Amino acid sequence: MAMKTRRSGDQAQFSRKCVSLCVFQVIQSDRQTLPLADVMSNTLFRAHLTNLFENDKHFSHLSSIEKEMAFRTEMGLYYSYFKIFINAPSFLHGLHLIMNDRFSEYPLVINALKRFNLYPEVFLGSLFRIYTGIMDFFGIPTKACWNVNRADGLNPVESCEGMGDAAYFYVSCVFLLNGVMMSLFYIYGTYLSGSRLGGVVTVLCLFFNHGESTRVMWTPPLRESFSYPFFVLQMLLLTRILRYIQRSLVALGACNVLFLLPWPFAQFVLLTQIACLFACYFMGYLSTSKMKSLLVVHLASFAICFVMLFGKLELLTSFYISSLVAGWVSVNVCMTLTSLCVSLYFPQAHIGNLIRSKLTNYKDFHTLMYTCAAEFDFIELETLLGYVKTLILPVNIVIVAIISGKVRHIILDFDIAAHLSPFDAHNFHCVSLPLCACVCQMVYHSLQLVAFAVLAILVMRIKLFLAPLMCLMASLICSRQLFGWIGEHFKSHITVFGILSIMAIQGVANFQSQRGIVGDFSNLPQEQLLEWINANTMPNAVFAGSMPTMASVKLSTGRAVVNHPHYEDTWQKERTKLVYTMYSRKPAKEVKRNLMQLQADYFILEDSWCNRRSRPGCSMPEIWDVEDQENRGKLPLCTLLSIDSRPHFTTMFENKVYKVLKIPKDAK
Repeated sequence: MAMKTRRSGDQAQFSRKCVSLCVFQVIQSDRQTLPLADVMSNTLFRAHLTNLFENDKHFSHLSSIEKEMAFRTEMGLYYSYFKIFINAPSFLHGLHLIMNDRFSEYPLVINALKRFNLYPEVFLGSLFRIYTGIMDFFGIPTKACWNVNRADGLNPVESCEGMGDAAYFYVSCVFLLNGVMMSLFYIYGTYLSGSRLGGVVTVLCLFFNHGESTRVMWTPPLRESFSYPFFVLQMLLLTRILRYIQRSLVALGACNVLFLLPWPFAQFVLLTQIACLFACYFMGYLSTSKMKSLLVVHLASFAICFVMLFGKLELLTSFYISSLVAGWVSVNVCMTLTSLCVSLYFPQAHIGNLIRSKLTNYKDFHTLMYTCAAEFDFIELETLLGYVKTLILPVNIVIVAIISGKVRHIILDFDIAAHLSPFDAHNFHCVSLPLCACVCQMVYHSLQLVAFAVLAILVMRIKLFLAPLMCLMASLICSRQLFGWIGEHFKSHITVFGILSIMAIQGVANFQSQRGIVGDFSNLPQEQLLEWINANTMPNAVFAGSMPTMASVKLSTGRAVVNHPHYEDTWQKERTKLVYTMYSRKPAKEVKRNLMQLQADYFILEDSWCNRRSRPGCSMPEIWDVEDQENRGKLPLCTLLSIDSRPHFTTMFENKVYKVLKIPKDAK
């Protein structure tokens, strides 16, 4: 077995080559074929993602347990089911274990496929089983393993690289899918702008603003990594439909299903799309028949997802389905917006409260758990300045302004047509309808951009939808319909290249800054914790603690946990709230009673959760103060237990980060 040593340093040479290839693609855009540019976009982006991920964690040289620890919070939870599935004796047994999970919310038995939208893990797990089965049958090696020397006197660990390694296979498939997404962006930009150069502009803008457009390179297992590429394809198909091409309706429905199945948040995104389409419809840019067709597709997609997710209640209580039903009634019966108030009847509480907290002073424990996280905060000024420096924001403002001007002129033209003779009016409409179809798609994209912009200002996480759409809209600088007044193609291309050159000043700096991120993942305290659990606790032991740590415990030890990072189910929120009384100011006796109620054997205490806060009012004791005013002013229980866990708990393990407290058996 070979010996390798972990490295440091960046790969600046790769970044220079990547930028050079992108520039070459721009120069050759009018002479190359669409498939060639498509493949280049795919290959470059996939290589970029792979190298960023490798640079950040040195993933290829991590041991199995280190790779698992690298999947923190929700990532570890999702990956644990992939691990369960591929380690099961058969496909059906693996599916049974996932659908009858007794380790994630002990002592409950839950259908994890339904609860956590685990179709990506089932699909990838099936591919992995098929792949390794075929390779083993033909005796073809699928991975290379070696010992890796570690610093600080740590023992060497075995590390494996290759598609036969489960974690390597999982991550590679995610990056492959997102590489295909970049190809879709190139095709989308080309189609929207009517120019292959527009596709290149989209791709380059995405590279220049990559850090604001995706986080797949840091968090591959998150649901958006599997879902968002299908949203890009869905919007491309919707654009085709808005151009009078309705043959894409079935494909649109399939994309809706593939977008909705992996990610609960997807229905909220589709809600904004329905709202934008209704705006186009009520402004007269979308015919009644086409609006009905789109609603039918969305309703059918929803029904399929509802069945495939075993009648998941959260789907029925979403704004998305209520808006679809109200929209159908509006189009078919009353032709007004009054029935849209039905969407307020079955609200999704956590989304409604989150928005309410942004617009008012409302706050409670669960809302603060969201809003105190950086991704749910208001968008940062630094992010907006970044958009300005890469010109993506100014360009989009100009484009939306020009589209607004076009819309105004068309409205005036149709007002004039209303006073023409029947013959002249017929000829006018024959000429204007194709123009209206093109303007309709631009109006829709402008409205969708505004919707994402407003939401991104309120919730920074939405910038992952805003930035890619701005990059896509930037392709319209190549549109002859919007910028034909510049002059012939040569002048237009010179203008586009000038804009790209200015964009590249900050864009290339952003690109190289990302390439310069170099790390070497190590989490020795957690590794010690997991090894202690494996060696010193029974396989049926039950743990409670912070949500991120519980995901790692479940993944790497196979022990049951009472709470986890999937903080969306109402019942699970209340369980987590009981667990987090450990970080309140409540008496130790009451907290112990809560843990006994959950039937936990051990609690993993972390001082960092007791002391840290992202901003004033966001430490765990301060979050508890909102609802537990009776105990305000007292020392947090976690502070007291970090000094001495007696008499209510017994310390079983301790290092500089973690402290494992045992709940006495006689008390239980």
